[in-house]
Amino acid sequence: MSLPAPRRLLELACQGLLKDEASAIAALESLPMELFPPLFVAAFTGKHTKVLKMMVQAWPFPCLPLGALMKDRQPDHEIFQAALDGLDALLAQATRPRRWKLQLLNLQKKVHQEFWTVWSGTRTDVCSLLEPEAAQPMRKRGKADRSRAGPNPPLAPVQVFVDLCLKEGIPDESLSYLIKKVTERRGSLHLCCKKLKILAVSKQNMNILNMVQLDSVQDLELNCTWKLSTLKKFVPYLGQMGSLRRFLLSHILTSSRTTMEQEELCVGQVTSQFLSLPCLQELCLDSVSFLKGRLDQILRSLKSPLKTLSITNCLFLERDLRHLSRHLNVSQLKGLSFSGLNLTNITSGPLQLLIEKASPTLQNLDLDECGIMDPQFMDILPALSHCSQLMTLSFCENPISMTVLEDLLRHTVGLSKLTRVLYAAPLESYEETSGTLHLGKLAQVHAVLKQMLQKLGRPDMVWLCASPCPRCGDRTFYDPNPILCPCYVSI
Repeated sequence: MSLPAPRRLLELACQGLLKDEASAIAALESLPMELFPPLFVAAFTGKHTKVLKMMVQAWPFPCLPLGALMKDRQPDHEIFQAALDGLDALLAQATRPRRWKLQLLNLQKKVHQEFWTVWSGTRTDVCSLLEPEAAQPMRKRGKADRSRAGPNPPLAPVQVFVDLCLKEGIPDESLSYLIKKVTERRGSLHLCCKKLKILAVSKQNMNILNMVQLDSVQDLELNCTWKLSTLKKFVPYLGQMGSLRRFLLSHILTSSRTTMEQEELCVGQVTSQFLSLPCLQELCLDSVSFLKGRLDQILRSLKSPLKTLSITNCLFLERDLRHLSRHLNVSQLKGLSFSGLNLTNITSGPLQLLIEKASPTLQNLDLDECGIMDPQFMDILPALSHCSQLMTLSFCENPISMTVLEDLLRHTVGLSKLTRVLYAAPLESYEETSGTLHLGKLAQVHAVLKQMLQKLGRPDMVWLCASPCPRCGDRTFYDPNPILCPCYVSI
């Protein structure tokens, strides 16, 4: 008769202990720390909220990664409330409990997921997943140390980390309860947020924002239709996000009622905040109306080199591109996107210089829907051929010819890391009279390119054509037949 696997035995033991919740709670005082994770998982799965509440108070690790157990599902409010109630009871205690180690309750769903799968390893393995110092033995204090020791220092605030998405309507039940607890324990419970997304402006959302420790924000998305005057009101918050690494700013409108002097003042106040963002690595500006002719103001305020720069669907002047090519620090630039910028009437020199300067590090280049035509493309081909780290290149929906497409392939086939190219259907693949895409001609184009890749020893390089779907307008990929568009109907 074979015995159950050791892990299965432990699960059965935890389930057996939870059948008597009072006994389970009483056992926490002497429970070895390596048994806390499996018992917590069993209590979480079985929704033993009383046990969970007490386990939070007795948690022997610096961090409790509760969010990793929730994964992709919405948190059960009873479990969520039990965890916060346990934390609240812990903070209400006048003296520090003997086993108090908890410093951080992490509600992020994609952080520390490995913790719950490694608890069956050694004690050091479990500890090292969360805090390196927690696994190190404490030095015993001698009598002299104890005689010099004063009263216990004030307890450090416990941090609650959560990713926030502030949108229209009232917050869900769990977020409302979290805000309530943070308000009640202000000073001893800090609301921290690494990823903050704001989709709507409301008094309620701004009240929540006032509760957040802004220096904890690392990823910020302002993705709602704001007037420049509204963005100006957000400026004081942005200036306090000193740990910000990624910033996406989208759909900022200028009002016809705003004078040029007022607009200049607002833009100056906004761009000056970049001086307070020394950790910024990714900057994404989409549909930002005030950018035209003022890109130099942002560039002057950047404190460190960017790894990703995305300027999409904005109005652009040639001097903006010229400033980029001359003054942007590209020493660490890996991603560059100009999708939706109209570059038709802008000379190719600045773009060529920018790509050339970024060529040692550039990995992803997006020039979709830029109105780039044959002469401009021919000018930037030599710079593209020097991008030794390039992995993906996209230039969909640009009016270029088959000749330029073939030249591009020859110039880039030597880039060993380039494995994916999304190209525009060449002009020769469209019907002359109706201007619609002819799938037969496109299939011939694809066959020619594939044959060239075979001959040049790069069959591993994937070239996909991308054009709007004739029916719904969404981008459709052809290889050589249409894929990834379920509504496609042959013409």
